Amino acid sequence: MTSDALHPDASWAAFPARAIVNLDAIEHNARALRDACTAPHMMAVIKADAYGHGIIPVSRAALRGGADWLGAAQASEALELREAGITVDQARILTWLHGPGVPFSELIIHDIDVSVAAYWVLDGLAEAAATLKQPARIHLKIDTGLGRNGIMPEDLPEFAARVAELQKEGLVHLVGVWTHLALADEPGNPTIAKQKDVFDDAVAVVEAAGTPVEIRHLANSAALLTAPDMHYELTRPGIALYGFSPVPQVQPPSAFGLVPAMTLEAELATVKHVHKGQGVSYAHLYITTEDTILGLVPLGYADGIPRHASGGSAGVGGPIAVGDRVLRVAGRVCMDQVVLDLGPDAQERPGDVVTLFGPTDGLAYGASVPNAEDWAAAAGSISYEIVTRLGARVPRMYVGGPSDE
Repeated sequence: MTSDALHPDASWAAFPARAIVNLDAIEHNARALRDACTAPHMMAVIKADAYGHGIIPVSRAALRGGADWLGAAQASEALELREAGITVDQARILTWLHGPGVPFSELIIHDIDVSVAAYWVLDGLAEAAATLKQPARIHLKIDTGLGRNGIMPEDLPEFAARVAELQKEGLVHLVGVWTHLALADEPGNPTIAKQKDVFDDAVAVVEAAGTPVEIRHLANSAALLTAPDMHYELTRPGIALYGFSPVPQVQPPSAFGLVPAMTLEAELATVKHVHKGQGVSYAHLYITTEDTILGLVPLGYADGIPRHASGGSAGVGGPIAVGDRVLRVAGRVCMDQVVLDLGPDAQERPGDVVTLFGPTDGLAYGASVPNAEDWAAAAGSISYEIVTRLGARVPRMYVGGPSDE
């Protein structure tokens, strides 16, 4: 990994766009979050290929920045981290989203913590642990109000009693109890305090069953940065690690010391003159109002560019920086391309680089280059989706980090 240059390779040469991931920004963000965290431990959430940024390089950068846990939704992600050489001495790993057939034995062998929210998971882990003669490290997931995955509070006393039995038998070791907040991105929302109360009661139920709780955790990025009373023993930043504000309607990334780590750029494929009244792209949602010049950007919804960010009568198109201007997608986003109306006096040529989003606070806060939040606003979505949905054929180019990585 070079600290001052991109890695050119065949995929870059063959595809006229790239996502540039700054690993120094990831490390910086991890350090800023670690400094804001009052808990003794911090988990970097690297699920979904680190929100599209690259699971292995991002994990290593986050650990350099002060994280000591890694959070992987799927068992396959957790095992990939161990297979890449991230040892238990470097980071504990928690995985939490399972379906029947999950490789419990592999998770136990690789010293990976497993979240439990159903009896079949608890029983499967106990069975694997008995065969291996090695206890499974578990965290109980409580549904404190999100209404998603987790043990319902009314079912917890019986569940906790079963955990206590298995712990006495040496088949499981209860490490943590955790939950997830429904509206942490709305600081002050009354549901936040309500969920915290339900969570505290759940921890008391678990401990009353005879199983001490080592680690309590519920603070995502928003709670880490806006609710220090919820840090407990472990925080779990996700989107903030990648440089985005978890409360963009309240504060930009820079207010928290965060820097967006990904830049998405492309090279104009074609540039051509058209006449006034020319319909642009499918369904002619956009029609030119004068003789003008159109530029073709070779990225589309197959690459993760949201079709809902089409421009014209259907709405305001996604923003793209062209030189010192920010233009909007003209017409419908296609599978492989979008069009820009460059204007009648445009000087752009094929091969010129345009930036879809970069490491800024975004247009809403006065930046001259969009960030992923601006694309989210155009598409009626969130920044999480914009970066995570970025297609696999878009090469990831890494800058920053140690030279030997």
